[in-house]
Amino acid sequence: MQSRSQNLEIAVEKLLCKRPTNSYKEIMAKKLYVGGLSYDTTEDSLKDAFAKAGTVESAVIITDKMSGRSKGFGFVEMSSDEEAQKAMEMWNGKELDGRTLTVNEARPMEERPPRRDFNRGGGGGGRSFGGDSRGGGRW
Repeated sequence: MQSRSQNLEIAVEKLLCKRPTNSYKEIMAKKLYVGGLSYDTTEDSLKDAFAKAGTVESAVIITDKMSGRSKGFGFVEMSSDEEAQKAMEMWNGKELDGRTLTVNEARPMEERPPRRDFNRGGGGGGRSFGGDSRGGGRW
């Protein structure tokens, strides 16, 4: 009979050695990038359109943080690889809400350098009112 600490060690070892059930490729194959969206397309209408190809797990339209307006692209996650493939074939190059869609397998977001914070310091390229660089001005 094993002691409680031995059972705990075995459980921890199993957890540490266990490989994830879904590889990156399996997860990304189900997630689709959808580009060329109309500003009028909603997440519900996007989900309804892709539901014609199978079960839609999620549909997200990417919006601008400041204005809240659509950036014209989004992501749809299908419940299986087969349904994702069917959705790509069904919608890539086809029209939705008056715009031709680009649909392909989503890729992971690439790392980007940090964005400059426009609210703090820096100035850069001020504006001169009057005259040229010699300083002539109006007076």
